Amino acid sequence: MSPATHPRGAAAWARDLAMGARFAVGGGREGWVRTLLTAVGVGLGVTLLLGAASIPHLMESRQERREARLIDLNTEKGTRPGAGTLLYRYSDTEFRGAGVHGTLLRPDGRSPVRPPGVHTLPRAGEMVVSPALGELLAAPGGALLHERLGRTVVGTIAAPGLAGPGELTYYAGDDSLTASGEVRRISHFGGALTTAPMNPTLGVIVVVACVVLLMPVVVLIATAVRFGGERSDRRMAALRLVGADRRMTRRMAAGETLCGALGGLLLGAGLFLLARRFIGRITLWDVNAFPSDLTPHLALVALIVLAVPLSAVLVTLVALRGVAIEPLGVVRQHTPRRRRVWWRLPLPVLGAVVLLLNGRAGPSPADARLHPALLAGGALLVLFGISMLLPWLVEAVVARLRGGPVPWQLAIRRLQLSSGTAARSVSGITVAVAGAIALQMLFAAVQDDFVRVAGQDGTPDRLTVTLPARDAATGRKTAEAFRATKGVRGVTAVLSSSVSVSADRGGRGDRGSSASSAAPLTVGDCPGLRELAHLRSCKDGDVFLVQDSSGAAEGGAFARTARPGGKVLLHDGPDGPWAEGRPPLWTIPRTARTATARPGPAGTVAFGIFATPSALPVPDLAGPLAMATLTLDPRAPDAAEYARNTAARLDPTADVIGPHHTERDSQFTSVRTGLLVASTVTMALIAASMLVSTLEQLRERRRLLAALVAFGTRRADLGWSVLWQTAVPVALGLGLAVVGGCGLGLTLLHLVGKSSPDWSVIWPMTGAGAALVLVVTLLSLPPLWRLMRPDGLRTE
Repeated sequence: MSPATHPRGAAAWARDLAMGARFAVGGGREGWVRTLLTAVGVGLGVTLLLGAASIPHLMESRQERREARLIDLNTEKGTRPGAGTLLYRYSDTEFRGAGVHGTLLRPDGRSPVRPPGVHTLPRAGEMVVSPALGELLAAPGGALLHERLGRTVVGTIAAPGLAGPGELTYYAGDDSLTASGEVRRISHFGGALTTAPMNPTLGVIVVVACVVLLMPVVVLIATAVRFGGERSDRRMAALRLVGADRRMTRRMAAGETLCGALGGLLLGAGLFLLARRFIGRITLWDVNAFPSDLTPHLALVALIVLAVPLSAVLVTLVALRGVAIEPLGVVRQHTPRRRRVWWRLPLPVLGAVVLLLNGRAGPSPADARLHPALLAGGALLVLFGISMLLPWLVEAVVARLRGGPVPWQLAIRRLQLSSGTAARSVSGITVAVAGAIALQMLFAAVQDDFVRVAGQDGTPDRLTVTLPARDAATGRKTAEAFRATKGVRGVTAVLSSSVSVSADRGGRGDRGSSASSAAPLTVGDCPGLRELAHLRSCKDGDVFLVQDSSGAAEGGAFARTARPGGKVLLHDGPDGPWAEGRPPLWTIPRTARTATARPGPAGTVAFGIFATPSALPVPDLAGPLAMATLTLDPRAPDAAEYARNTAARLDPTADVIGPHHTERDSQFTSVRTGLLVASTVTMALIAASMLVSTLEQLRERRRLLAALVAFGTRRADLGWSVLWQTAVPVALGLGLAVVGGCGLGLTLLHLVGKSSPDWSVIWPMTGAGAALVLVVTLLSLPPLWRLMRPDGLRTE
């Protein structure tokens, strides 16, 4: 074909790309193996991208189902009994660390409203359960929970009534419910979840996390499209020999890569659909979803379909800029030139500057959330700069290494000849670890603002149980019941109530008086009171006036109520003895002593009037609550579960708090859970991609490995050389990740106004990255042993 007839422009691109695709699929075993490995590497990245594109629909679906079963108390105020109304009360529990959400129901009429996913309301003694809870109750290990719930399973909650397939929830019938402060009447299910504006600090975390989680995916795809690059370049040199020019060969190389990228798109879609089918059986960090939830947004799918092939072509063309493909061979960079650091180092520095400017753009560090583009851009520059610094660092270090055992020399020599391939293979894990360190530093610094720990009393084997009490005898019955419970070593129980005094301070009862003061009242034996206050001495009949750390017992309303010799009302209300004109008065003994409160087992500080049983002659207290502190036997399995069963028998709505009960902000919990799930999936795909990359490198060198074995090199030496070839770049990459991650983390801490980093979070992430690489390397040893066989010298 004469030059005048050569296609130009788009036609030339189409012809050469098609020719490259033919080489990819029809170039013999070498061609399609390289294409397959490229497709696998790209497919893993595409799978993660499709999963990320499904997050908006997943969150919307879960929120819709949660809102469908929501009870909106604002619209239910003043609801009167009717044919369609019912009474409800929550009855949550915990079983071996897993939360179980329960709701007790009592219909008012014959056609009550039903929760979503429930076809027939359970009657008294019956319950309908979620599929996951039904499986747990039917299993031998669920016998304790079945005993606690104490009802017959008569149905299953369908998907519209569940946030996820693994949720443990139930609805139970209970005829003992009566309208009160805790028991509400409703006429319908459904409402809108109230979502507060995103906390500025959490906004910073979310934006940076998106960059941290997606950046390794981009690196993995860029690495995958260069699989088998050296062999492809030699094929292009042969094409130069038969008349192709430089532009044609580069377009053909791009076409060959494009074919693998398109195959990766199809493979990634297939892997995504396969994972979607089984997603309901997988639970990560207490989160799972229905297969229908994992539906990517169409606009994001279109972006992935266009961006992945285009990126593959661009990466190939950029990589070939440093390669001279001549008719008689391939010369990389014409003459070997060392990588320069002058343009690499400013990238992370520029990223940190962008982040700091973002923080100065508002009146306070919290206003950084107003500039998500600057946040994302700054974090992207920092992580991209780290990935660019890694090849230079590996080359600079290995160039200065000399001597050592034979495996070490083989590994270092290989790295000196081609350090770029080794750096690319570990760049993904380097970026992931650096981003994870920065996020963990940020989380560790801000979690105290969103998490409150209750029950932190230094004793891990304790439970605190709180339940309504009818009279003063309930405390004794509660203590006796728990002392008879398996695995409980000790029990202390008290009753909590309140007392009040009218404005005349004499208690004679001016019912029209509204000026009154109140004080908490705690009744219990000496061991129980010592759990809540510092008491030097105590015997039955004593009364104490306990002040908190603010000195509340020394003045103000508390002093007017809780004073030696003062008369107080033990029971007030429209249905109490006061309504009949007989106020139950109690005179605080003049011998009452002052004491100081101490944090109780539940993590709260109780103050007020503390009395032993014989000092309080009137048993009729105002709305008393029984609170029992249990000391468990650490050697008894399921001691906590037996204690919860006893609490459920005493009262199904009893509140049981463990020794390290935490209360988290809902937004913080959502962000934290989402990041844990996403990071787990990302690290798993990084490991899979690294394994594919390692196998591709071994395949490229199989003839060299077979030749070395044929000349007498020990297989063990070659195996160790491969391990060193991986260990050196990994060590350098993890060191760079620690430095870069700490720098990014400190910058983010400055943005949110924190100045006390927790350096201990560095090592778990670094260790996880090293362990991941070690596992991948060990998995690559069996293929290595097979490639060192003599048949590796065969050629076609």
